[in-house]
This record gives sequence, C-alpha cells and structure tokens, in this order.
Amino acid sequence: MANYPAKLAELVEDFESITNRNERAEYLIEIADRFSSVKVPASIATKPYDESHRVPACESDAFVWATENPDGTLKYYFDVLNPQGLSAMAISVILEETCSGRPLREVAALSTEIIFSIFGREVSMGKGQGLMGIVNMVMAEAKRRL
Repeated sequence: MANYPAKLAELVEDFESITNRNERAEYLIEIADRFSSVKVPASIATKPYDESHRVPACESDAFVWATENPDGTLKYYFDVLNPQGLSAMAISVILEETCSGRPLREVAALSTEIIFSIFGREVSMGKGQGLMGIVNMVMAEAKRRL
C-alpha cells in the first residue's frame, strides 16, 4: 500500500477496518452518491462514447477518460451507463478523488488488489473483473504518459 497515493492509502485503510458488510455497503453507497462530480462532461465526450474508453468486462458499461493537467498529471473522468452500477460508480469516485492530480508514477503503480480491500473478498467474480477493469484503465492512462 506504500505505493498508493496518500489519500487512496488512507481510504483503503478505512475500508479494511470495516468488518460489517452492511457498514461497508452503506459507505460505498455514500461514495457512489458523489458520482455526478466525476461524470465525464460533454466537453470531453458525448454519447455514443468511443469504444476505446469502454472498460472491458464491466457489466455496468463503464467508461474512463483522462485529460492532462498543466503540471503533467491527469484528471480522470468516468461514466457508468447502468443506473444500478453503484459499485462501478463508487470506484470511479474513489479513483478520481484519490488519483486525479497525483504523480503518474503513483497512479501507474496501483494494484487491482485495492478492489478486495475496498469491496471485500466476497465480491463476485463478474463484479470484481469489471471493477479491476476500471482500475486497470486508470493505471494504463498513467503508464501511457510516463
């Protein structure tokens, strides 16, 4: 976890301390409620989105974009087309709030293991693959610019 951006490391620690599944779910729903703040603006992309931004294996039809900040860091944007894709919305908010504006090396060094730390080990295979896909796309955008 030492390689994670500081805010993400703190959030992962918070989630790892939650042992009650219902508490974890409530916290994730609270985070997903902030999704509109990370949703891709029309100035970046409009529907139908270019397939190159689609997250592979995501059942919630998630998309990821990154724009370069003047300092060389990235600003991440997301969309989740499934209105019930709360987990995809939550990880999108988490990634934007903790990775946008961070050094590219920090973001490129993320691990998909954060999905289990945040959502728990009992996350289903299908959901886990989609959530890891979102993390992988954020990492790939950082790696591409290194």
